[in-house]
Order: sequence, then structure tokens, then C-alpha cells
Amino acid sequence: MPHQPIKQTCYIGLTQWQHSAWQASILQRPSSEHILKAYSRHFSSVEGNSTFYGLPNEATVETWVNEADPAFRFCFKFPQQITHKNHLKSSDEDTAAFLKRLEPLHAQLGLLCIQLPSTFDDNNLHALSDYLQNLPNAFNYGVEVRNPCFFSKGAAETALNQLLVAHNVSRISFDTRALFNDPSDDPISSKAKAHKPQLPVHAIATSTYPMVRFITPLNWTLGTDYLTPWINKAIQWMDEGRSPFFFFHTPDNADAPELAAYFVQQIEQKRPGSCLFTPWPTVKKQSTLF
Repeated sequence: MPHQPIKQTCYIGLTQWQHSAWQASILQRPSSEHILKAYSRHFSSVEGNSTFYGLPNEATVETWVNEADPAFRFCFKFPQQITHKNHLKSSDEDTAAFLKRLEPLHAQLGLLCIQLPSTFDDNNLHALSDYLQNLPNAFNYGVEVRNPCFFSKGAAETALNQLLVAHNVSRISFDTRALFNDPSDDPISSKAKAHKPQLPVHAIATSTYPMVRFITPLNWTLGTDYLTPWINKAIQWMDEGRSPFFFFHTPDNADAPELAAYFVQQIEQKRPGSCLFTPWPTVKKQSTLF
């Protein structure tokens, strides 16, 4: 059966567990310590994007089992062969292989995420319905849609939401408003805008485990106004008995840990003990030569 939290809490994570910019902060560790162990000492979840491109080998999965904190939750993405190339059709073997490979992590899995391409519209909802119907109920799932028809507040969106509620599957929200409303046109920001979807945000919980992905401009402090409503939403969801997952991005992710820490600080002021998160020591910079 899917894991159940002891109480309603908020899982906090990033889009990856290693980055060269984090070596002096969240990834400070002895040379013998695995980088995932260092990351999971502070964060309670991570977006596992690597599985979108290919399955990890068995030894790698076993390493993840041993190195991550037992309370840590991986949120892996379904392979692109299933979601983007097959549009969820004729994918029984690929799905079985994906789930079997991750089975050793069962107790440490959060949501398994089905990210659908922008070409997947309401004409394909029957394929999503069939696919969800056939997934084993031993895991928790989330679906991220990117076709505008699912954001129109019309029949297509209603049908999608009802389908997800019926299967207790999360409708994943990807909030890119702060990024696209920032006029910066530097190469890093421009690349992020070229690869991220620009869609409305509908903050709806269709499962016990809502998931939110949030990205700011390169200067993350320019995006905090867009983050404030999510603080209140997270508290509302927890008060309803849900345990949300929040993942934080910046265009190059260098400052993503600081963005996440800010969110935790704000939410903890209103609802202490809400977030599964441990701050890291502040790195002191030398002010003089001697």
C-alpha cells in the first residue's frame, strides 16, 4: 500500500539532489558520504527527472535505498516512451518495467509523475482513464497536463479533474508566472522561458498528496509575491488532511535551496511543525585577510 504520513505535513524538495553551486551549503559532507545522503539530510523529497530519459540500473536503485533518509520521498517521472511517444497507449511492458525497477524504493516513493505533452488534449482523456485504471494501487500518482484545453474551466478541465479525483491522483501544478512576468532576457532566463510551459495556475487538490512545482526569475526574490498564495494554500491543504509536495526551481537552480528555505520559513511562522525540512548552517564569509 502507498505510504501514509503520521500527520499532515509538507514535503519540501528541489528538482535535483546535486548542483555545483550547493557544495558549500546543503552538500557539505565528508568525502566518503554519498551526495544523496547530504541532500536528504535537509530536504524530504526530490523530483526524479532522470527516469524520464531512461531507467536506472538495479545497483543505482539499491544505492538510493541505502543512502536516502527513511522518511525521504522520491517523486520519479514516468519514462517519455510512455507519456510522450505512446501517449499512454500500448505501454504495458514499459510501465511494468518502470514500476519493477523502482520497487526496492517502495517505502520511499512519494508520487510517480505522469507528465503529458502539450499535444495530449481532451481527445486523449480516454487513454488517460484506461491507463490510470490499470495502474497498481500500491503507489501514489500525479498527472501534469500542458494542453490549454485543461485550463479553460470548461468541459475538458472538469472531465480531467473528475477523473483524477476518482483515482485519487494528484493534478500537478507548475507555477511559472513569476518567471514569465520577469522581463530579464539574459541567456539563462531565456533558455528557461523557452523550455517551461506558460499556462494558467489552477490550485486544485484532486488527491491526498497535492504537488506544486514553482519557478522564479534568476533573482528568486523577485518571485516571492507569487509564492505567498501557495503558503496559504499549503496550510489549507494540510488542515483538510492532505500532505502536499512542493518543489522549487530557479532558471539555473543555483539558488533553489534558498528559495525553498524562504518558503519553509514563511509557512512555519503560520503553522509551526508543518514542513519536513532541516536548515543547513549559514556559510560565514571571511571579511578580512587576517
